[in-house]
Amino acid sequence: MIKGFYAAASAMIAGMHRQNILAQNIANLDTPGFRQILLAMDDWYVTPITQAKQDLQPIKGINTLHQLGYLGLGTETSSEITDYSQGSLKSTSQELDFAVQGAGFFRVQAPEGERYTRDGGFLRDANNQLVTVDGYKVLDTNGKAITLPTGQVSVDETGVITINNQQVTKIGLAAFNDPQTELVRAGTNTFTATGTPTGKTTGTIEQGYLEMTNSNLESLMTQMVIVGRAYEANQRIVGMQDDILGKVINNLNRL
Repeated sequence: MIKGFYAAASAMIAGMHRQNILAQNIANLDTPGFRQILLAMDDWYVTPITQAKQDLQPIKGINTLHQLGYLGLGTETSSEITDYSQGSLKSTSQELDFAVQGAGFFRVQAPEGERYTRDGGFLRDANNQLVTVDGYKVLDTNGKAITLPTGQVSVDETGVITINNQQVTKIGLAAFNDPQTELVRAGTNTFTATGTPTGKTTGTIEQGYLEMTNSNLESLMTQMVIVGRAYEANQRIVGMQDDILGKVINNLNRL
């Protein structure tokens, strides 16, 4: 009885955590370069169910235990997993909007150090430096901040910046062979690296486009409904277990 109570209660807690993650993904549907967060549900602990059974040829009358199956004693959520798959591209026709087709990340300089992002919605600051919407400086292939002379900006698919037919610099990209282990989320759509970039193929750059989130609204809303119904079901189970436990306690007082 107590096992059932804790199993249902743990499922409610896990469901709340999963719902918070889904809500975060939904809130960032319009955030360029956002990578959705995935969360799996798993058994907290599993115990085998056994039954004593008389062998056909018993040894001195000793019964042996036969395994019938397993019983889950609760639910927990896995560690958060970031989905690094490609998002769809949105045309903006803005000369300082860029999207990466492939595995690469833009290199940007934050106050805490170098960061990596798929959000290519850049701006010119007061010093004509190329910066993100958060004010982080966009870096070139040499790790230096990019300064843009006055004029029309043109960027080819390799990231080479040309202004007034003069090549200025090249946008720096970094790639990682295993982003799940090499990158750590450091904000809404920026990441830090556990080491130096390991990837060799960074992809191409599309000017006048932004890469949007790789979340899907219909899928997220369906999951929200499923999680909500599971929470309500477990809530009813907790209430039933509480009623049964109360009756048991009252009957014990009568003995």
